[in-house]
Amino acid sequence: MNAMILSAGRGERMRPLTDRVPKPLLTVNGKPLIAHLIEALVRGGILDIVINIAYLGNLIRTQLGDGTSFGAQLRYSDEGVAGLETGGGILRALPLLDSDPFLVVNGDIFTDYAFAALPETIPGLAHIVLADNPAHHPEGDFGLNGNIVTNAGRRLTFAGIGLYRKALFADPPGERFPLAPLLRKAADAGLVTGEYTRGAWTDVGTPERLASLNAGDAWD
Repeated sequence: MNAMILSAGRGERMRPLTDRVPKPLLTVNGKPLIAHLIEALVRGGILDIVINIAYLGNLIRTQLGDGTSFGAQLRYSDEGVAGLETGGGILRALPLLDSDPFLVVNGDIFTDYAFAALPETIPGLAHIVLADNPAHHPEGDFGLNGNIVTNAGRRLTFAGIGLYRKALFADPPGERFPLAPLLRKAADAGLVTGEYTRGAWTDVGTPERLASLNAGDAWD
């Protein structure tokens, strides 16, 4: 299975840390966020990884290289200066993603999720991982009825980990667009399955959350 790590965001909420360093290269336990994710993917047997880049993207490419040091193959989808948001970034990278479904992981999460546990096939258009709602996002994103993702009921937070079929992107709203509306539309049609992770997971979206991890709340 191919994987993609979303790494093209500007990281506005992380400023001033991201004024000169792209968010995926910020460090937890002395190692870049994106390196933690690559190592976790490799442990899960996922070795062919696409990374989309935009803001300061050359720094990511220079530091990670072709993936040899991780035991992986890294390829890059360059979105230019502005980036194409999550959905547009995935759409741009589709020619580099050979498997269907393929895995997409947000480049700004820190988690002990075991990627080897993901299903190899999915019945619908997407399969996403949901987590408990953090304090900064108490309203959550999606409901989960058994293994069916809904837009109603008690909501959990999308963990930024998902399997997608290329058909999910068959009718894009343009070149630059977010992923969430596509998932909500597919969920309304009953075409999204999901799972709940009880493991450790953090959306490293602010300097405060990054500092908290580095102050001793992080794990190996």
